[in-house]
Amino acid sequence: MIRKLGLAALTTALSLTAGAALAQERVKFEMWYGLTGKLGEVTAEHCARFNQSQTKYEITCVGQGGYDKAEQNTIAAYRSKQHPTVVQIYDAGTVNFMLSGAVYPANQLVKDFNLNVNWNDYFSGIKNYYATSKGEMWSFPYNSSTALLYWNKDAFAKAGLTEAPKTIEDWDAALGKLKAAGVECGFAFDFDTWMPLEQFSAIHNLPLASKNNGYSGLDAEMVFNKTKFADYMKLWKSWLDKGYSRIQTAQVGKTIIQAFTDGSCATILTSVANHGVVGGLVKDGFNWDVAMLPVYAGTERKNSLVGGASMWIMSGKSKAEYEAAAAFLQFLALPSEQEWYVNATGYIPVTKTAFEKLKADGFYAKPGIKGREVSMQSLTYSEPNEITRGIRLGNFTQIRAEIRSELEAAFTGKKDMQAALDEAVARSNQILRRFEQTFKGRDLP
Repeated sequence: MIRKLGLAALTTALSLTAGAALAQERVKFEMWYGLTGKLGEVTAEHCARFNQSQTKYEITCVGQGGYDKAEQNTIAAYRSKQHPTVVQIYDAGTVNFMLSGAVYPANQLVKDFNLNVNWNDYFSGIKNYYATSKGEMWSFPYNSSTALLYWNKDAFAKAGLTEAPKTIEDWDAALGKLKAAGVECGFAFDFDTWMPLEQFSAIHNLPLASKNNGYSGLDAEMVFNKTKFADYMKLWKSWLDKGYSRIQTAQVGKTIIQAFTDGSCATILTSVANHGVVGGLVKDGFNWDVAMLPVYAGTERKNSLVGGASMWIMSGKSKAEYEAAAAFLQFLALPSEQEWYVNATGYIPVTKTAFEKLKADGFYAKPGIKGREVSMQSLTYSEPNEITRGIRLGNFTQIRAEIRSELEAAFTGKKDMQAALDEAVARSNQILRRFEQTFKGRDLP
């Protein structure tokens, strides 16, 4: 009996040793990401799915606590040679990474490792945002979204309304009717710039900045204080003054999503990525839907902008790590993985192939999913032009913060709206001039 136990123990020990050796043979590499909350959890799960799908590579995915922190932490880590192999960087950080000298361009990785990537399969609105001036892809689009109007159908019915507003004038009138019908709050908003400034400007074909929103040179200057956007923000301020709308931030008790899902506010503007979040928070019987952002009457609507982030490969790693990263990125691009990710989040598929597969599978007809296809209609409403392809401004994260600060001052009554927008432009231009000086003599890729 002792002998048998010894042999069993030896067999177990050999098996564990062999298993450990196999585990050690895996090529290990890191990916850092900026998503938080539920979306961050799904990203971590995506990494786990890759590890489970094969035995050659092992990825460790580390959340950074926010998009801005992911960008800042990665640059700091690169300087100390402690950076990850792959990093998820949001749209606002694109130009910073293009000029950083710290990246291994995606199109070069595809060539070096003979990856099966059809760049033309990416939706043009997504591809153009991340491409160089020559159309070359330096990163891999991952989580993509655009903005939508979320509306409470029951609240609208109370005011005798059956459809979401298509124009801003219709929205204005609807808010008045909602107020008269006793709806507590017609519209909840915060000071984020992505919906009211960036998306509004795109669908109205209005520039945020000169030089084609920065794509044509580092000497671009902000101009949004002189466009129809200024009138739009003055209208929002009038809604606040009339009691049609309400500022909703975590600092005042609840976010716009919470204000919508608890039924207290009838409309919000937010990302399609939050479609699943909203669906998970509302109570049974809560009737809601989504629609494209309203435009001013008489406007020739254009495509909305893509939001979200892409995957960048950092330089200074071994060939084995790049091979592992290539396998990971190829895995993320599989139509089956895009379908899983889209289903788990609310983000939109980044390739036409994945989108067509989802439609063929009846994905957009499923309960809880229906409505998300509106985001694709918005994003592909027109072919992107020099204004609607995106925004390429240096240190755009800082610029967003300056604009947000000035909008907050205007909406809380500390400043006149036009004065606040003028100041936001002046301070943003200072950031652009510093960025231009930092990269003096350099051309945008």
